[in-house]
Amino acid sequence: SDAICNFVICNDSSLRSQPIIFNPDFFVEKLRHEKPEVFTELVVSNITRLIDLPGAELAQLMGEEDPKLPGANSTASGFFRSLMSLKRKEKGVVFGSPLTEEGIAQVSQLIEYLHKNLRAEGLFRVPGNSIRQQILKDALNSGTDIDLDSGDFHSNDVATLLKMFLGELPEPLLTHKHFHAHLKIADLTLFDEKGNKTSTPDKERQIEALQLLFLILPAPNRSLLKLLLDLLYQTAKKQDKNKMSAHNLALMFAPHILWPRNVTANDLQENITKLNNGVTFMIKHSQKLFKAPVYIRECARLHYLGSRAHTSKDDLDLLTSSGSKELQPLKSQKRSRLDSCHQEETQQRTEEALKELFRHVHNMPDSAKKKKLIRQFNKHPAALTPGSDVPTSPAPRRTRSRSFSGLIKRKVLGTPVILERKSRDTTPEPVRVSKENVQLLQKCGSPAHMSQAKLKSLEGQKEESCRRMRARLLSKDSSSL
Repeated sequence: SDAICNFVICNDSSLRSQPIIFNPDFFVEKLRHEKPEVFTELVVSNITRLIDLPGAELAQLMGEEDPKLPGANSTASGFFRSLMSLKRKEKGVVFGSPLTEEGIAQVSQLIEYLHKNLRAEGLFRVPGNSIRQQILKDALNSGTDIDLDSGDFHSNDVATLLKMFLGELPEPLLTHKHFHAHLKIADLTLFDEKGNKTSTPDKERQIEALQLLFLILPAPNRSLLKLLLDLLYQTAKKQDKNKMSAHNLALMFAPHILWPRNVTANDLQENITKLNNGVTFMIKHSQKLFKAPVYIRECARLHYLGSRAHTSKDDLDLLTSSGSKELQPLKSQKRSRLDSCHQEETQQRTEEALKELFRHVHNMPDSAKKKKLIRQFNKHPAALTPGSDVPTSPAPRRTRSRSFSGLIKRKVLGTPVILERKSRDTTPEPVRVSKENVQLLQKCGSPAHMSQAKLKSLEGQKEESCRRMRARLLSKDSSSL
């Protein structure tokens, strides 16, 4: 709960000039605590993008199946395995018990003391005094306060007791479920120009995979792992004094934090080198491993802003430390979304205000002022003035010829002639043909596809028919006279 920060509005003017602490993983931690299933699915989908986990190993990582570990089916019971199992049967409040916040609070005293005494040569390698270690162990189990700075204990006593605490946990600090995933992360290597695998480790992908894997560790395991790796990182920085490099420290701690319980070196065989190198890598890059990848932060943020959160890095570009240029399109998308949301809210408020104003005007007593206001309302679009009819654009009227020749053209050919003229400027449309002209169209073909020569001949025939009809009318008029 300490990882989630609360936003408080401060009205004290004296504190406004103080720097504001912002947690970039705020939405990540919020999603982890409030919706653990959604969070786990998001992280695991990206883990499987980086490393190949078969169905059984994926089910073990998700906790759907019990982990199948090396040496689990072995019937051999060596002295080392029997001794370790007997030690773990003697459970105390802190030592030998499952990891809890109370146990972390007690062990953090040891870690804090060792941070002040990192110059001791052979730290974590040279064993301390067994009697002083037992006294210190009993004090931690009883929950009493210990004054490690009194001089009664040596730094080697404290360092050995810390390793003992990790070794007596029911399962390694990195848990049994994650064992196969760590073996796959150790195999991540670069590819050459031809696409073939090389022996060079792909450090960027390894860091990204460890970041994701640490996100789904149980909260107590992740807290203690961060404290421990910070301590080992600072210890390796002073290797000129204590003679303990990152690799030497990994040899001391790999069996306690990564090896499965109740196994021997023979059970692991060729995996020992991978596991030791993996812990060495964690120590060297510990300052980067407890930050959520940028695309996980963005997905968690979008989840709480009401947008559709993407579920893989394929949907959101991976932003590396030097990838500030790639962040620009993402920022522009966010701005456009915020602008569109702001416009929608503004439009909605405007519509509500106009509706309220329209009701007020409608309830006013009849007067010249009310009529004037109603006329002004009618000028607004229909979407903004309730109760007003939607103005529709007048349908285009068909141009009709009032001449006698135009009448004959419509009788003979119907509408195709008009459409043929319009088709010169617009796209052609389906042509309607009257029943009277079926025989004529069968002879001449579709009027929409007539050639200009045929049209001219038809127009000539029509003109000739017009002359004959005029002559007949004139003759009738003259005979009547």
